[in-house]
Amino acid sequence: MKKTIKPPLGKKDPPLEKFHFFFIWAARISFLVVLIMAISRGNWGNVALIVFAILLTYLAVAIEKRYAIDIPIEFEISVVVLIFGAIFLGEIQEFYKVFWWWDLILHGFTGLMVGLLGFIILLVLYKGKRINAAPITIALFSFSLAAAIGGVWEIFEFIMDQTFGLNMQKSGLMDTMWDIIVNNVGALVTSIIGYIYLRVGEAPVVSNIVRRFKKDNPKIVNVFDKHTKRTG
Repeated sequence: MKKTIKPPLGKKDPPLEKFHFFFIWAARISFLVVLIMAISRGNWGNVALIVFAILLTYLAVAIEKRYAIDIPIEFEISVVVLIFGAIFLGEIQEFYKVFWWWDLILHGFTGLMVGLLGFIILLVLYKGKRINAAPITIALFSFSLAAAIGGVWEIFEFIMDQTFGLNMQKSGLMDTMWDIIVNNVGALVTSIIGYIYLRVGEAPVVSNIVRRFKKDNPKIVNVFDKHTKRTG
């Protein structure tokens, strides 16, 4: 897979792939520096968060190797942006305290990206006729996936607060509810865009990501182009 994160990058690599390489490694190095500092200070709550963050930056690589697929580069970059924004900037650098809207922005973005990921997964199965579902059903699935993951994250915040004495939930129930609401709004936006794509054949953001996925995964999507778009 061309965009696998390993040097060197050639001169002919697209700018987005170069940005992908340097950004992800810059994030990992930043996490390692902060990890060493947290260990030296005995701040085990931050140590746990940073180790978790570093592992998450390798999630896409692990999925690609395990399932022999090439995840769209936009997703990989977005995942690391979320991890860096939530854990490094939000928790470690205390952006959550400095900017009241920081948490809401991240949760909204998470809802958008997870909903889009769920839509892409179902779209491949749908076009390959591995599932028989109406466009509205696929849109609802992408929304439900994002809503579920948003809920799991809130559980993670609760566990970290109770285990390590952190303050990831901030104002408690109020913070949790607003996080869930904003996450679901982002998921709803993605679901609507996905539904439009299924009905019309084009939609903002989705069209480019689908084209990239098809290009990078020719074996998986061989049947993708054999079937015309259905409506329902």
